[in-house]
Amino acid sequence: MTVRAILEAKGRQIVAIEPDTLLAAAAKVLADRRIGALLVLSHGRLEGILSERDVVRCIGEFGAAVLTLPVSSVMTRHVVSCRQSDTVGAIMELMTNRKFRHLPVIENGEIVGVISIGDIVKSRLREIENEHQALHDYIKTA
Repeated sequence: MTVRAILEAKGRQIVAIEPDTLLAAAAKVLADRRIGALLVLSHGRLEGILSERDVVRCIGEFGAAVLTLPVSSVMTRHVVSCRQSDTVGAIMELMTNRKFRHLPVIENGEIVGVISIGDIVKSRLREIENEHQALHDYIKTA
């Protein structure tokens, strides 16, 4: 299974904010949308990613005053991405090794979606269920 199949199943919606958005406002978007990360875009260009972990880490280190800072001061600037042709196995390994829970999907320089570790797990579970059903059906006919 590939990232493309995951995006086709879940959709390609991207939730993004501007770099000058205050961290408090970004945290509200995360909470309201019930998501774990936001892409940080400036004029359509990917500048960074802000995750729940980034927010919690900054509050833990510097206190609630960081909520008045722009997202650009706390976001992860070096964003690792994937392509639609990447396999679920490769993405699972990347996310596990690098401790990422969200990856933007970029094709030909354009952001075409975002996948999360939850999307990967759901995809893998569907694969296992399909394999189980195929084996069950095979045994029935044997």
